[in-house]
Amino acid sequence: MEKPFILHMLTTAKNLSPFDVNMAMDAGWLQAVPYINVEPSEVRGLVQDAIFSRSPKGLKRTGIFIGGRETKLAMDMLKTAKNSMVPPFEVSVFADPSGAFTTAAGMVAAVEKELADKFGSTLEGKNILALGGTGPVGQAAAVIAAQAGANVRIIGRQLEKAERIADLCSNEFGDGKISISAGADADKAEYIKTTDVVFATGAAGIELLSAELIASAPQLKVAADVNAVPPSGIAGVDAFDNGAAIAGSQSGAVGIGALAIGNIKYQAQSRLLKRMLESDKPLYIHFEHAFEVAREFIKESA
Repeated sequence: MEKPFILHMLTTAKNLSPFDVNMAMDAGWLQAVPYINVEPSEVRGLVQDAIFSRSPKGLKRTGIFIGGRETKLAMDMLKTAKNSMVPPFEVSVFADPSGAFTTAAGMVAAVEKELADKFGSTLEGKNILALGGTGPVGQAAAVIAAQAGANVRIIGRQLEKAERIADLCSNEFGDGKISISAGADADKAEYIKTTDVVFATGAAGIELLSAELIASAPQLKVAADVNAVPPSGIAGVDAFDNGAAIAGSQSGAVGIGALAIGNIKYQAQSRLLKRMLESDKPLYIHFEHAFEVAREFIKESA
């Protein structure tokens, strides 16, 4: 009798995301086992308990998912998990805190598509504002876009926090190979004058980019909003929009709403969970891999 597919799901939060559980089981994991309030120091023990309970062959039906709400914690836990493997006792590990990595991947891939389709351009050299960018989605999106050649500025209400997060993204997540800058929300009216792309990644129900700012943006091309809760994070961008023209834009900018982004996010997460099931060797998955898969999905759907 073949062993069941078991996904051990770790989170630093008090609850595991029901969304992630549903995604895992719909992807083919027969058992999704939660571990809540996990401390980073506990990861090594949990991983080694999982890998030594099955033969190397049986471990192909075992995986680990890392949730939580903090990008750095999730990435640190992913590294710890990888370093805790004892070949040939290894399993695949997928980090996606609050779904931020797959959401960010879906947003950047969608923006990339609109730049190509509507403006015959790429992310290379584009000036991007990540509004509300100090959170997990903003951080991951900033790094993905910067790795694709964009000039990214993370905007936050507190400049000091935005600067700290920008430094973390550049040096920790980008391995010092990218340079992400920071700015204060109070100064976005100045920044928008030279902005090509806007990511709205703040808290739900808060407008981050007003109609007045959109009208004052002479080179704005694409604005993407991950907020599905009214009011929209970007004025004039509906949750269902997928490349629709933004009313009042003097530059012909188009908008991408949360549900359009969410579809790509869903596909990316589902495909990565399935890859864990199908792979003959261990995979260590995070935002970079999510972006690759999001791009693949968009290309196939064209």
